Amino acid sequence: MTHFDLLLIGTGSGNMFLDDRFSGLKVAIAEEWHFGGTCLNVGCIPTKMFVYPAMLAEHAADAGRYNLSTDFHGVDWPALQKRIFDRVDAIEAGGRDYRSGDRQPHVTVLPEHVHFTGQKTVSTASGEQITSDRIVIAAGASPVIPEAEGLDPQLIDTDGYPVFTSNSIMRMPRLPERLVIIGSGIIAMEFAHVFAGFGTEVTVIARGPRLLGSIDEEVSDEFTELFERSHRVHRGAEVSSYRFTGDRVTVTLKASGRLGDVDLPPELDADAVLIATGRTPNTSSLHASIAGFDVLDDSRLRVDAQQRVLSDGEPVPGVFALGDISSPHQLKHVANHEANVVGDNLAVDVAAGEPGSGAEADLTAVNHDAVPGAVFTSPQVAYVGMTEREARDAGHEVTVKVQKYSDVAYGWAMADDPGIVKIIADRRSRRILGAHIVGHEASMIVQPLIQAMAFGQAADEMAARQYWIHPALPEVIENALLGLEFDAH
Repeated sequence: MTHFDLLLIGTGSGNMFLDDRFSGLKVAIAEEWHFGGTCLNVGCIPTKMFVYPAMLAEHAADAGRYNLSTDFHGVDWPALQKRIFDRVDAIEAGGRDYRSGDRQPHVTVLPEHVHFTGQKTVSTASGEQITSDRIVIAAGASPVIPEAEGLDPQLIDTDGYPVFTSNSIMRMPRLPERLVIIGSGIIAMEFAHVFAGFGTEVTVIARGPRLLGSIDEEVSDEFTELFERSHRVHRGAEVSSYRFTGDRVTVTLKASGRLGDVDLPPELDADAVLIATGRTPNTSSLHASIAGFDVLDDSRLRVDAQQRVLSDGEPVPGVFALGDISSPHQLKHVANHEANVVGDNLAVDVAAGEPGSGAEADLTAVNHDAVPGAVFTSPQVAYVGMTEREARDAGHEVTVKVQKYSDVAYGWAMADDPGIVKIIADRRSRRILGAHIVGHEASMIVQPLIQAMAFGQAADEMAARQYWIHPALPEVIENALLGLEFDAH
């Protein structure tokens, strides 16, 4: 049995805080997969490196509405993959080499799966028993695979099997002519944009009545209507079975029951299927329940405001968690923030001596206020804060303004491209409660609203007490703010 001062499980955002503050500790890092985690290897970074050229391809194909004569003639798929993954894979290798090499002699990398056998004890896949005074769990999440007749979950993401998840779809050897995407959330919508932009015939299978159904309902309806103008979508549907013939796959559909009676084709033939129905925290494979850790109904580890893992509602001394394994937000920028909190609190804990002996007053609390997100699809979607329904349910007296992109001069420049900004605020406090955008560069123009919410700035002051560049696109934000109605002072 080998003992360490600190065990880190996972090397996504969990690998960020391990700096000189902990150089005096004997550290183990358990990583069975790629260094850098989901974001670097199969998530945020490579997907956006595909999204951008897909956007250019889409613009080239659709430029006639701007009175231009351009065409899209195809993508050099192998060259695009090489450009993207040469960079990504080099960063992954560099991170692994740094932690494994002579520059960090106090760190031992365990390149295999581990699972808990007790609160401070793990077993490796090769059978080694590891104990540690302190543990940070940052083991991430994995794709959800809905059961269906004919589907072998063990073959998904393996060579020659035409069913993929986001873990493998970007490395598929050939661009498919026909792709079926199962799911209607962020991952599904981004990959639908990528592959359709490059010329693949994409069909989306959505169980619910709307696409991106977790965002504000009015904005989700707007996105669904716009997306369906240029994509084949079957809503209220799910896959009942798969049939494989050579290197092709046929899926049979049935009604999901969430949209009443729907008119569905009996079968869909494709070169490939992408299952994009969400990701679930990796608590089960870690045997978190054996360790006695509290696990929530959605499989997340339960943590307190200081990111300490809980057991029967009480912090386990010296055990922290961060990122997708425990966070209510599966977002890289949130995981990075949580990693900073864990690093600060772990340093306090180490300085105090015994695990769990750090003074409460010296610990940092996590901030999950005004958490923003974006969907890099076509059109883009961005959001921060409450939906209108959430704001009303929380008891706020709300004021709402929906502003069209086509109402401002930059929208005219874009030939009245569709897009809306929806801002929800409290009539009395004048604070912004939520903002939701569908349209060009939504991920960029949402930022001043995030800033206003983070610093408690009143919506009317934000609108009136600064310059807004004319005729830039953020004027649509300005006009939405000016359209909010507040109680008299």
